[in-house]
Amino acid sequence: MLTLEDARRISLAAQRTAAENKWNVVVAVVDDGGYLISLERMDGTQKGSVQVAQQKARTAILFKRPTKAFEDMVLQGRPVMMTMPDVICLEGGVPLIRDGVYVGAIGISGVKSSEDGIVAAAGAAALGA
Repeated sequence: MLTLEDARRISLAAQRTAAENKWNVVVAVVDDGGYLISLERMDGTQKGSVQVAQQKARTAILFKRPTKAFEDMVLQGRPVMMTMPDVICLEGGVPLIRDGVYVGAIGISGVKSSEDGIVAAAGAAALGA
């Protein structure tokens, strides 16, 4: 189970990485059903990133893979992936795994998708810290 304390630690680690790079992002952390536990929008982040971050997190947990996998499939010539329900094909969503069990996911939006991925990875790494 992913706790609120876990979500706060994950979000803080993600925000720290974003701030170090002068990136403004939204950080969404969801549980194993894809439901929101925490959401924070850093000052200056566009409002549209709120829903995108949530969808990245939801995609990552529902499909048990980083959203970069879907982005890569589209870039490799499979645009049909963009029509799947509950899938966003942009890097920045990462499942959260504890002791081999998928407990939730983090979604980041606000900068380039590759930069969102860096921030998401930093947040995910905090789960084990």
